[in-house]
Amino acid sequence: MTVAVAGAGPKRRGPAQRFKQSWQKHWYAYAMAAPVVVVLGVLVGYPLVQGLYLTLTDANSLNSARTIGVNHIDATYKFIGLHNYADILWGPTAWDRFWSHFLWTVVWTAACVALHYCIGLGLALLLNQKLRGRTFYRMLLILPWAVPTFVTVFSWRIMLGDSGIVNSVLGSLHLPQPAWLEEPHFQQLAAIIVNTWCGVPFMMVSLLGGLQSISADLYEAAEMDGAGPWQRFLNVTLPGLRSVSSTVVLLGIIWTFNQFAIIFLLFGNGAPDAQILVTWAYRLGFGQQPRDYAQSAAYGVLLLSILIVFTSFYRRWLARSEKANS
Repeated sequence: MTVAVAGAGPKRRGPAQRFKQSWQKHWYAYAMAAPVVVVLGVLVGYPLVQGLYLTLTDANSLNSARTIGVNHIDATYKFIGLHNYADILWGPTAWDRFWSHFLWTVVWTAACVALHYCIGLGLALLLNQKLRGRTFYRMLLILPWAVPTFVTVFSWRIMLGDSGIVNSVLGSLHLPQPAWLEEPHFQQLAAIIVNTWCGVPFMMVSLLGGLQSISADLYEAAEMDGAGPWQRFLNVTLPGLRSVSSTVVLLGIIWTFNQFAIIFLLFGNGAPDAQILVTWAYRLGFGQQPRDYAQSAAYGVLLLSILIVFTSFYRRWLARSEKANS
């Protein structure tokens, strides 16, 4: 006689059993993904682990292993634990070396992504209309995205110079002619302008694709209900773009937060007030003597941690918002 135990369910399989079953069922998928995993492990995994280890040492260009001619000098750096993180976050120069750049990085990211989205959405709405020469306008507006970044930034450096076209136009209008590449606040403004120019086309193209996926029947139904243009925008367009907007805004934040090329090409190792965290980390590791590899790697780990925490909260907020609106 068999007695059934109340509440007893099927025995849960362990990780090994689940993997074995998954392997037997999807072995071809694992085989196809294996080369990618190996390449990512070599190109991403190993440098990440090595960087994490360096953050726990006092490694710099003076005590790292190096070869001079035929002589090889062994590494002499030591393990110091979490001292680098404590020095960056709470040390005597924490504000000048980390927090001031962190604050500027947040302001830079928020300003650039807001401008990217607003200008990109405006252009996408215009290009979604039936205009003569719409294809030509689309190609013209995508050009800043198609041109290599270094060409764009160097062109802006020329235009923002003391005798560049920007100050020439301002002078002809009897307006002040700021030193865009020399004064701290104007350096920051110049960085935002250049990054906005480079980032708007991506946002425009992405949002234009989202606009074209919204059914025209929704606009017709809203118009029949007496909704005006602004009401249709708020109640049809923005909700229809929610999934696209959430993705492109997240990508924009991550890319802008780590936007090394524009800041570095625009100012090099100068303009300390305009340096964001990623360029400051490069400056510590490669733009000074001695090169501080440990602190530079610690900055990289902190950057990664900040973005992971932000992304997790951002995704939870989106999921909560979608659940509330459903």
